[in-house]
Amino acid sequence: SVPFLIRLFPTLLHKFVYLNFLAFPFFVDFRRPELLVNNTISMYLTTEPGVTVGIWHTVPSSRGAEAQGKDQRWYEEALADAHPVIIYLHGNGGTR
Repeated sequence: SVPFLIRLFPTLLHKFVYLNFLAFPFFVDFRRPELLVNNTISMYLTTEPGVTVGIWHTVPSSRGAEAQGKDQRWYEEALADAHPVIIYLHGNGGTR
């Protein structure tokens, strides 16, 4: 019956191969990364009209003490300093 269902509903194959509907670990609020990862905040960038991308900004541990208790403005200013920025693209799982 599985091949028949896949033939009728080809999107099922994509869902079960990529499992992008699962958020792991379960019951974690990925909008609050500071609970999971030190020195991290959640931000949103508008890349073009109608498209918003959610990101996590994490500063290195060498600046961890400086980042404690800072707001989003401090993290935005940290992006503008002379240190390199590493961008990690995680894929299409729907969570960060």
